[in-house]
Amino acid sequence: MEKAVVGMSGGVDSAVAAYLLKEQGYDVIGLTVRTWDSKSGDSRCCEIDDARLVCKALDIPYNVVNAVSDFKNTVTDPFIESYRNGITPNPCINCNRYVKWDRMINWADITGARYVATGHYASVIALENGRYTVRSAKHREKDQTYMLYKLSQEQLKRTLMPLGDLDKETVRDIAHKAGLHIAEKKDSQEICFVTDGNYADYIKEHTGGADPAAGNFVDIYGNILGTHNGIINYTVGQRKGLGIALGYPAYVKKIDAFRNEVVLCSEDEIYTCSIRCGDTNFMSISEPSKGDSFTANVKIRYRHEAVPAIVTVTDHDDLLIEFSKPVRSPAPGQSAVFYDDSGCVIGGGVILPS
Repeated sequence: MEKAVVGMSGGVDSAVAAYLLKEQGYDVIGLTVRTWDSKSGDSRCCEIDDARLVCKALDIPYNVVNAVSDFKNTVTDPFIESYRNGITPNPCINCNRYVKWDRMINWADITGARYVATGHYASVIALENGRYTVRSAKHREKDQTYMLYKLSQEQLKRTLMPLGDLDKETVRDIAHKAGLHIAEKKDSQEICFVTDGNYADYIKEHTGGADPAAGNFVDIYGNILGTHNGIINYTVGQRKGLGIALGYPAYVKKIDAFRNEVVLCSEDEIYTCSIRCGDTNFMSISEPSKGDSFTANVKIRYRHEAVPAIVTVTDHDDLLIEFSKPVRSPAPGQSAVFYDDSGCVIGGGVILPS
């Protein structure tokens, strides 16, 4: 039997992934990559308890590997620094490539496993050109390929994702039939290390507790409109919670960390027809050269509907994306992910400030 190390989060998706792979004849090993310590995440210790109970029910080995230091250096420290610089990061994307998959594959090597596996709603596809990519989940409302575009070819080659053709209702039904106690456990809705959803409080807590410096709200012409409470409290496209009344709906168009200014605009001014991105990774194709271009369907955020666009390499690791219709509030620090017409990921990159 082929061995597979399954990343166990303590939730129903990873539990069913492990169950399905065992049913398919794999020699399954459960592994939780622990990214928090007891002082900063006591409430999350239940995730390990749930994962251990699932593995016991499935009669598979269970292990926990410590990645707290790597997680801090690779995920939470850059997260804080990004917000302090007026950038809206997406920490799950880097965590997947540089923490979770790195540790799962390392454990697979230690245990002699050929594969690693997760409960993501996506499918790994081997292409005729010899490369690997991820294809959107059959049920698009659960699709998680946006978060996976940075995985390397070597990581994809060794990855199994058995939930790609399933919906959540089916996954819960499988968990019930397998007798797994987490069958009705709620999905996590927040970033794992900001459990209450308040990013600003998390940043203040981990930067000495001081309130961020107040500054000016300005319009697109630089006219002062009022005072903001610190740029970490805002993100591009935000409307609610601005703390200023202008007599019309106002949106954050830009955050200027150098000037400590938050630029506000009307709704029709938050759209754009083009963006730039860097820090790219390509899946279904080799990295293109300067001057190359291709067409793609591009998502600029996790819940965004992909828009047709032309992607052009303007310099090494720097792309220009020109959309067929205006897109709403692309936020620097978020990712633009490129899909082909079959729903496979071509690649992606991090949106750059305009």
